[in-house]
Amino acid sequence: MMMGVVDIGFFNLLAGYVLILVVLVILRQRNIKKETELLIAVVRMSIQLVLVGYILDYILGSQRMWMTLAAVAIMEVFAVQNIYQRIKIDMTPRFRSIVACSMAFGTIITMIFFFFVLLSVKPWYSPRYVIPLSGMLIGNSMTGITLGAERLLRGFHDKKELIEGALMLGATPERASREIINESFTAAILPTINSMVGMGIVFLPGMMSGQILSGVPAVTAIKYQMAIMFAILASVAFTVFILVVWGSKTFFNDRAQLVLYS
Repeated sequence: MMMGVVDIGFFNLLAGYVLILVVLVILRQRNIKKETELLIAVVRMSIQLVLVGYILDYILGSQRMWMTLAAVAIMEVFAVQNIYQRIKIDMTPRFRSIVACSMAFGTIITMIFFFFVLLSVKPWYSPRYVIPLSGMLIGNSMTGITLGAERLLRGFHDKKELIEGALMLGATPERASREIINESFTAAILPTINSMVGMGIVFLPGMMSGQILSGVPAVTAIKYQMAIMFAILASVAFTVFILVVWGSKTFFNDRAQLVLYS
């Protein structure tokens, strides 16, 4: 037991993999061809978390600004790569660059406000706060951008005739694509809004539960959870808004004609 926290022993942790075996049995019995995907996910998660654990111990002990910023930058890069892998629809290089820029700008803007205004962390680059909280913002924004980008790409292809018809009637590209942009934005932020609705009554969020388990007073944990949820919603909204607005422009040429690339 460390600092009031019950430590999970090595063999106790191994026992947790029994739960994975149960899931594998269910998949096999139902003939759901996801066993390999699940095993890869579990192995990848385990290796990544172990490596990150040792790296974080070193960074937390060093308290160096460049290490904290480097860690956040690495998370941003891997988040963008995950977005590219998860979107199954072809993207142009220009659209890919907009995905990366929207991810970077939206999350960084939110981080600056969150750490300098909401938390007032001193020093502002304290890895104890910056790395885990930035990870939450980046992770949720990654999911939001993935949903928004897929809905935007699919919307332009599925509603090609409607957009072209609106353009022929004199609508601007912005007006012709407004419905698709709004639908994409809504689809991307809706999961975050839904999680906020059930939070506290239906379930206790992970960060709040972790703080309570570590001995932090429940009221303090609640304030932290509220602050991070405000930041998560803003980060998802900012990143997705930049994506859908600027991403929609890639579907039109200089003559305001619809151009589909797949």
